[in-house]
Amino acid sequence: MARAIRTISAFKSKLAGGAARPNLFEVEIPSFPAFVAGDWDNETREKFSFMAKAAALPASNVAQIEIPFRGRVLKVAGDRTFDVWTVTIINDEDFKIRTAMEQWMNMLSKLDNATGATNPSSYMVDAFVHQLGRGISKNSTGHGGENTQYEAPLRTYRFYDIFPTNVGQIDLSYESTDTPEEFTVDFQVQYWSAGEGDQTGNEGIIS
Repeated sequence: MARAIRTISAFKSKLAGGAARPNLFEVEIPSFPAFVAGDWDNETREKFSFMAKAAALPASNVAQIEIPFRGRVLKVAGDRTFDVWTVTIINDEDFKIRTAMEQWMNMLSKLDNATGATNPSSYMVDAFVHQLGRGISKNSTGHGGENTQYEAPLRTYRFYDIFPTNVGQIDLSYESTDTPEEFTVDFQVQYWSAGEGDQTGNEGIIS
């Protein structure tokens, strides 16, 4: 079947949004477990959104089940699986974000005696990744005032009931110059949802 020739003008017309950009994003963890909430005050929470320099929009995985049949294999859909979610964080000199993550992990399993929280609800929280667009809008009711400009999220992913399982090491070296310290945190995720909306996760969610 003959197909029309694709032109650069036709391509331009389909790229009306100019393409989403991987460097336009923001990561949020609005609250911490109550036991360590003191380490996650408003200043640290806002700082985290700036210092989280890399994250990922989640993969969507469904396992397969293979059923043998007369020398062939029938593949059918299995269960959902959810990847570890990793965030890379710039480490400032106050160590506030790293301290908060270390205290969260210490709540799960203490360094000196291996005891820790037993109720999952006490140590799991939700997190959000906002894919931002290049467009801006004005919000007359925002805390910044009538003329404050805001970035409108193109899509928001909500990660449910996360908790950290690894706070990565920070490599130190005399040879490391002109570069900030950074570290990674690996979070386990129960499941996620996606859609348009804010951190309430209630608008336009696709489960």
